Amino acid sequence: MQFDHATIVTADLDNARRFFVDVAGLTQGSRPPFSVDGYWLYADGRAVIHLVNATDPAPSPAPAVRAAPRIHHIAFRLQSAAEWQALLTRLRATGVDYQTAQVPPIGPQQAAMQIFVALAPRVVVEFVTALQHAQP
Repeated sequence: MQFDHATIVTADLDNARRFFVDVAGLTQGSRPPFSVDGYWLYADGRAVIHLVNATDPAPSPAPAVRAAPRIHHIAFRLQSAAEWQALLTRLRATGVDYQTAQVPPIGPQQAAMQIFVALAPRVVVEFVTALQHAQP
């Protein structure tokens, strides 16, 4: 099994799209012609983030499913110091507020560094990398 995508329902589609494209480094790509507005954002050729307009009515047949779902956060792993530094540069250039946290090692898992961005109320985006990649 592998992660496919996360859907974020937001009333501010354009701001969310700008964040994921300009800061996170995803690419806006093709999207099927659904009855609700939105964007599909791609990483490595796959649509990993689906943004959906919260002001559009919930489509049939599953309105009950759309009533209460919530994602606390989604996380992207950066594999190199260059990716980490590029992300920090984009965050600073765009003035996006963020918080950092360090994760101590546990068992075979290495120490890690995290960045948390509150994209919207109740939607947090996390970026994580090995601690050695986050060192200046």
